Amino acid sequence: MPRFLIERTIPAAGQLTAVDRQMIARKSCDVLRQLGPDIQWVQSYVSDDRFFCVYLSPDAETVREHARRGGFPADRVMEIHVIVDPTTAEETVGAA
Repeated sequence: MPRFLIERTIPAAGQLTAVDRQMIARKSCDVLRQLGPDIQWVQSYVSDDRFFCVYLSPDAETVREHARRGGFPADRVMEIHVIVDPTTAEETVGAA
């Protein structure tokens, strides 16, 4: 299933309390249950004023529908084409 990175601008996101983060997560999970098994939240990263969320979804529109129903911003929805990590250095790559 395609993987998407969602950028959400949320002022002072890095200063949200544990209770605030829990409420956001619960709302997200509630909406995910409504949308069914075709969309899955993998994880999110929080910076000073943004959330960067990773989702598995059949398409970007389903990700945007999750944002609409949850009342979350979805400033950018980008499909992830390839994941590069330290194990990439060990892969055998064929001649081009």
